Amino acid sequence: MADVLLFHHAQGLTGGILAFADRLRQAGHTVHTPDQYDGNVFGTLDEGLAYAKQVGFGEIQERGVRAAEALPAALVYVGFSLGVLPAQRLAQTRSGARGAVLLESCVPSSEFGPGWPADVPVQVHGMDADPFFAGEGDIDAARALVKEAADGELFVYPGDRHLFTDSSLPTYDAAAAALMTERVLGFLSRR
Repeated sequence: MADVLLFHHAQGLTGGILAFADRLRQAGHTVHTPDQYDGNVFGTLDEGLAYAKQVGFGEIQERGVRAAEALPAALVYVGFSLGVLPAQRLAQTRSGARGAVLLESCVPSSEFGPGWPADVPVQVHGMDADPFFAGEGDIDAARALVKEAADGELFVYPGDRHLFTDSSLPTYDAAAAALMTERVLGFLSRR
């Protein structure tokens, strides 16, 4: 079973994020869910992004990196949207990474170094008309990243919702999220 470090999205450590972590735990995985927002949870994406901007996007990312320090090196890093930044950074730069799951966001691998590590498997999930994932170029970064990886998969779901994976938000898409969860559980079972 995998040891997972899971990072929340810009609205905070919502009930939907905690429910996803519990689903992974039910499958036998150990899941750590650090709160990079110090207990703040926001009702809208705009409010959450405003908070991240106020604190500093770099500081939010650093909080995620610091959360890994007390944990073993052999982790699978999972990030939801904004949480992809520390997840992808740690998967690329912290030795011992067992894998990465990047949900609804992806940045070019050059953001964190010379390229994606050959020995780190990766999955990326997003919607084909999500204004952030598809509209801001993350899908292109994801395509390039999975080509770089020796074991990389990109899953694109039909729809225009951002944060479709969070069951506590109105943007939740139950069918797409169920398929994503099934794929993530399969990925984790191989780690």
